[in-house]
Amino acid sequence: MASSPDDARNGSRLWKVVGASLIGTTIEWYDYFLYGTAAALVFGKVFFPNSDPLTGTLLSFLTYAIGFAARPLGALVFGHFGDRIGRKRLLVLSLLLMGGATTLIGCLPTYRQIGVAAPLLLTALRLVQGFALGGEWGGAVLLVSEHGDQRRRGFWASWPQGGAPAGNLLAAGVLSLLTTVQSDADFLAWGWRIPFLLSALLVMVGMWIRLSVDESPLFKQALAAAEARGREERPPLVAVLRDHWRDVLVAMGARMAENISYYVMTTFVLAYAVGHVHLPKQTALNAVLIGSAIQFTLIPVFGALSDRVGRKPVYLVGAVGVGVWAFVFFGLVDTKDFGSLVLAVTVGLVFHSAMYAPQAAFFSELFATRMRYSGASIGAQFSSVAAGAPAPLIATALLKDYGSATPIAVYVAIAAAVTFLAVLCARETRGRDLAAIEPSGPAGDRAAGQAVTV
Repeated sequence: MASSPDDARNGSRLWKVVGASLIGTTIEWYDYFLYGTAAALVFGKVFFPNSDPLTGTLLSFLTYAIGFAARPLGALVFGHFGDRIGRKRLLVLSLLLMGGATTLIGCLPTYRQIGVAAPLLLTALRLVQGFALGGEWGGAVLLVSEHGDQRRRGFWASWPQGGAPAGNLLAAGVLSLLTTVQSDADFLAWGWRIPFLLSALLVMVGMWIRLSVDESPLFKQALAAAEARGREERPPLVAVLRDHWRDVLVAMGARMAENISYYVMTTFVLAYAVGHVHLPKQTALNAVLIGSAIQFTLIPVFGALSDRVGRKPVYLVGAVGVGVWAFVFFGLVDTKDFGSLVLAVTVGLVFHSAMYAPQAAFFSELFATRMRYSGASIGAQFSSVAAGAPAPLIATALLKDYGSATPIAVYVAIAAAVTFLAVLCARETRGRDLAAIEPSGPAGDRAAGQAVTV
């Protein structure tokens, strides 16, 4: 059957939304991962020069972890207004905040120039980054989920998830290039600033693209229906915690292994490979580059697979995979062989992709439209405080205390067990009509005719 002009227009519009979300999340994650990569390789020497190398890295990762503390606040603020006034405007704001903070980090004086004020300013800008990212993820994946069709939602919604490996690829790539063309002295003196200053240019590109897309049609329909009813709605946060609290817990549990394994296998591994195994910085960065490039291509594949077999089976395979692979991962890194290092990171990211790809559609399908931004963001970002935030910090502390990576592998495996149980207890969401989702808690029947049902 020939496609109609309307189908072609809808397809073109959807690809435009997907492109805007992917480019925006890539820039946001570039900024965020750039900090993590610099924390592993640079900040300990630049902002904590009076500490021994491992302690300096530990303090650097502490500022990295502090950024996660602002992510729940970002989720609450952006979720509230995203559910009240729309997804698009909040996504523009998150991009401006993230890009501005990252650019300013590139302008910061060092510890030797202004003393303790330098790490304090660094921490403040990291908090702004965390606040912005706390609101970015939910809006980006919802904008695509609410534009796309339910039959292929896993595939379409997985594309913004590709922004994470793409951003990591971009951040590690720029740093790898600089370490290749600069001496260590020049890189520590001023070269590390260049990737942060580049963020200003990337944000301008992202803003131009993001401003060109339409608001979510599902949100506009839900908003019009709420205005027609004329009744005052409960704040989205109150509605989520009352009617979707089980779904929030599922989302939080589902993120534990996904979040922890990712930061251990892409951020901490840099510090481990360089500081503990004594590999060159460029070697470690190149391994993460290769793994991130492969992951970027796999995310839409796993997203499409979740449309065929369901969100849960794909997610569970990923959780089991990272829990087992963690024990192989560090053994491969310890060989000091570049091929083994690439294999360790790449396979770890393959299993991570099996969780990360269906996550966008899975979380979107848990919540009703007028509380979806809040619900998805709260579930995703509150868990990051216990998962991704302390992951490099805990891994570094375990390495310092035990001198071995085995306790770190056990830590990842415990997180995998938590995620496995959370997803196992969840209901399958594949194929759900986003416009028809009702509260899942005991208030659901009473709310069926109220604003929270759409």
